[in-house]
Amino acid sequence: MIKKIKCPGSATIINAIATGFGSAFGIGLNIKCEAKIIDSGIKCYNDVGASTDLMDLCVDKVFERYSVDKDDFGLEIKTESTLPMASGLSSSSASSNAVVAISSNIISEEFNLSPLTDLEIINLAIDASIEAGVTITGSFDDATASYFGGVVVTDNKNREFIIKEKMDDYRILVYMPNFHAKSGDSDVNRMKVLAPLVETAFDFAKSKDYFKALNLNGLIYASTLGFDSSIAIDAIQSGAIASGLSGTGSSFVAVCDNSSIDDIKDVWSSREGRVIETAVDNEGCVFL
Repeated sequence: MIKKIKCPGSATIINAIATGFGSAFGIGLNIKCEAKIIDSGIKCYNDVGASTDLMDLCVDKVFERYSVDKDDFGLEIKTESTLPMASGLSSSSASSNAVVAISSNIISEEFNLSPLTDLEIINLAIDASIEAGVTITGSFDDATASYFGGVVVTDNKNREFIIKEKMDDYRILVYMPNFHAKSGDSDVNRMKVLAPLVETAFDFAKSKDYFKALNLNGLIYASTLGFDSSIAIDAIQSGAIASGLSGTGSSFVAVCDNSSIDDIKDVWSSREGRVIETAVDNEGCVFL
């Protein structure tokens, strides 16, 4: 039995580190995952040369949930990614969602067991991500935007939705500087000092004024984390509907329409780094 699944990354509207409340939307960069049954054990591979610790832990948790003995049954899992790693675009959420979803699907079918629900898959993936140390807040916003697509506004502490809906089909540009930032290295206390300002941005998100929220959140966190906020300002000046830092960096995103996308690409291409063109993803995790 071979299964394949695709899970998108996401871009930040509100970073949840300061307040515990967040917002994100799915983007068309993704992780594709293929899994097959082997005699025993867990074998995980990826195409980016990164550690497979998170993948291994995700599969372990699914085996534990179903009380499956790895000596009697095994899975081999491989991932391919168009998502830049450690860049604020939810690559770890997409990977953990994909691995948990595909592992639970195969095991439930093979042993004639009840499949995990969507939220059980997401929560298991989040638990693995926290244990692996790749997330500060648990990233319920990133995980659910990846799994369901569209836009979410969330209470990350309680893992609850405030808003979950489809997003209009905007084109998205991602600017990647020539360096990466790791969320585990971020100064959490420094970010929490600005909680009152982030709360103002979150009020916009709760009112579904997502682009105003994205702009304000991006400026707040870029300033706090030492990123160049003129990257986002240049995009907005060039016609972006919204632009800001995604996650804790290092990527910036711009929401665009057809009339402005070339101008934004030009202004970002003049900087050192690369520009990736994609779109909003409203599909989420899907089997292929």
